[in-house]
Amino acid sequence: MPDRLKTMAMLVRVIDEGSITAGARALGVPTATVSRRISELEAGLNAELVMRSPRGLTLTEAGAAYVAACRRILEEVNEAERSASGEFSSPRGTLTLTAPIVFGRLHVLPIVTAFLQCHPDVNVRLQLVDRLVSLSEEHIDMAVRIGPLPDSGLIARQVGEIRQVVCASRAYLDKHGRPDTPHELEDASCITHDQFLADQDWHFEAEGTSLRIPVHPRLSVNTAEAALDAAEAGIGFTRVLSYQAAPGIQAGRLETVLEAWEPAPWPIHLVYERRMLIPQKLRAFIDFAVPRIEHRAASMWRTS
Repeated sequence: MPDRLKTMAMLVRVIDEGSITAGARALGVPTATVSRRISELEAGLNAELVMRSPRGLTLTEAGAAYVAACRRILEEVNEAERSASGEFSSPRGTLTLTAPIVFGRLHVLPIVTAFLQCHPDVNVRLQLVDRLVSLSEEHIDMAVRIGPLPDSGLIARQVGEIRQVVCASRAYLDKHGRPDTPHELEDASCITHDQFLADQDWHFEAEGTSLRIPVHPRLSVNTAEAALDAAEAGIGFTRVLSYQAAPGIQAGRLETVLEAWEPAPWPIHLVYERRMLIPQKLRAFIDFAVPRIEHRAASMWRTS
């Protein structure tokens, strides 16, 4: 790679790492070398790109525009190199994917492992996180996203829907009864969690009527899995996504209630960046994954 491109890549890595020292460590280059190369770049451009302080680096206005341009140029160069190496003619290389933690473990990981068996020249890096990941900034090829999508330039392919369900153990329902309306949850023992459904007002819909029911949690936890464990133990009602509750419901440890009042389902999408050439590794994974996720998503409706 020519010196200017190497310096561009060095600058982008430094910005991503947050400091020259961290960037140099990630690159395996002496800190003095990185600092000198950035200073030489600024001198050549006759512009200040970064402001240095003990707390780290801050891009100037000119620096922010230049780094954005560097990212585009480096991606185009990388894409050209991948094309020349055959990545666009046959599935090969490393495919980076991301998905929500529980959905990814239950439904994406099995598809990935089957895909790897069929494509020996492809490696996969799967990131299971519950935050919204920037595909461009974190170099992600494709993401699985649950819920309404923000307006963006990404290509999105819907592969199914999931429900938001209220459930409890059979023992709890036998002792306290099955609610007929959402209002009965106001005085019931409830379990809340702060993952997807953090709001302690639970939303319901039926026949054009929309309700927000304030619930008073007897137990609050920070994961859906913990909420489901507590529900199975008979503590009360919890609200989770249908794929999270499916194992307990199918095993008979939990039962859903108020099905007629469930709000509109959330879509499941595969999203990836719009580009002139789609690598064969990504195209092959989309073709492989879509029918399998659609099948799994359809089975999530049969939880009760």
